Amino acid sequence: MGLFGLLNEEQDKFIPQLIAQAKKTNDLIIILEKFVNGNIEVESEKTDLLLTEIKEIRSVLIDDLHNTFITPIDREDIYNISNALFDMVDYGITTIEEMNILKVKPDEFIKEMISLVQRQMEELNAVMQRLSKNPRIAGDHVMEAKRLEKKVEKIYRNAIKALFEGNIDLSNLSMIFYKREVYRHISNMADKAEIAANIFGMVVMKLS
Repeated sequence: MGLFGLLNEEQDKFIPQLIAQAKKTNDLIIILEKFVNGNIEVESEKTDLLLTEIKEIRSVLIDDLHNTFITPIDREDIYNISNALFDMVDYGITTIEEMNILKVKPDEFIKEMISLVQRQMEELNAVMQRLSKNPRIAGDHVMEAKRLEKKVEKIYRNAIKALFEGNIDLSNLSMIFYKREVYRHISNMADKAEIAANIFGMVVMKLS
């Protein structure tokens, strides 16, 4: 019998907590994807409520870590996974804020990168769902999340190249730099997903 089968209810609550945080994180990235595709007007009240729910899940998880000595996976791994997921939430919300403040309209590069980030989050969700009973299958989802990050990075480089090649409209130079900042922000969000995937990868190795 593996460690998960030996844990009592008090000790075995961390995986459900991480699953809940991952699901809420995915909900936020879905809002971002709909936003860049023009399907919704993002209301700050809705994102604020979602952020509050995620913060509460994370706060309870960290408090429980302080009060529980035996956990299904290493305490440090639980903490780092939660932090990496929260970083994705932060980047998701600030991407919406940044695009609104800078008045950057989503182009095909932005839409494609966000779509890939959302797929990364789906893979991380799948990792959480499979981690307890099927760690090797969880490992497959880890690798897919990392592969998607490489695709985001390639699109990011192509986007920067397209932004500065050809005849540049000097009267609209500020918008070029604003858009570059949004590209960079989304690329960094994909990096955070890869960080989460790397942590999951180490956990999978320990459980396999």
